[in-house]
Amino acid sequence: MDELTIKVVGYTERLSEITLIRVQVFQIEQGVAADLEFDGKDEIAKHLLAYWNNQPVGTTRVRYLDDKTAKIERLAVLYDARGKGIGKQLMIKALELADQAGIKVVVVHAQEYVKGLYEKLGFEVVGDSFEEAGIVHVKMVKQLI
Repeated sequence: MDELTIKVVGYTERLSEITLIRVQVFQIEQGVAADLEFDGKDEIAKHLLAYWNNQPVGTTRVRYLDDKTAKIERLAVLYDARGKGIGKQLMIKALELADQAGIKVVVVHAQEYVKGLYEKLGFEVVGDSFEEAGIVHVKMVKQLI
């Protein structure tokens, strides 16, 4: 039976799993430079890992910009694990973390081709498209109640 588990993890304790997923998705698949992907902000963020049948297959981080605003970043799911709703479940868990911390506004810089995922979760596009790490993105915001 297929089983998905999402855990809040310590960055240093799960560095190898987080790095493996992000290198595969962002650097190898999308051509993002290592210094852009690993920006020095991981140590101050909360990290989530998704496990499919006990194997790490997805990750994201939640970074608190101030006491009312969080940014969810680095959402990545390994190619072979896509299409199972893992990215959506990671986002739901990340939103729960932000809500539990008293956050009122959550921001994402969504890659243009996956903005539909965020729209289904209640995010709205703010402003025009822009390029980040050589990839077209849109800023999206969700108000938490």
